[in-house]
Amino acid sequence: MTKTIRTISVVGIAAVLAVGLSVLSASVIAADTDISGVVTSAVGPEAGVWVIAETLDFDTKFRKIVVTNDDGRFLVPDLQAANYDVWVRGYGLVDSERTTA
Repeated sequence: MTKTIRTISVVGIAAVLAVGLSVLSASVIAADTDISGVVTSAVGPEAGVWVIAETLDFDTKFRKIVVTNDDGRFLVPDLQAANYDVWVRGYGLVDSERTTA
């Protein structure tokens, strides 16, 4: 099996210690079947942020959502080969810009 690895960035908005909003960035690695990375802000890793991977390459829209762990890490596993848009969502806040994985 051949794996293609690409690095992309995701920029988003999330709550930071109830102080306000902060721009998030995630370094994402896209492989044949998984997308993984770390969501961080200016104060460090962001736990509990939703990471959303979506594609329109199939007959119907396909979306998979995961939540970052305490270290801001995430894994979107077992994806079929397709072009995915990835973005982050802080609870109750505005979504980040979509980035192609």
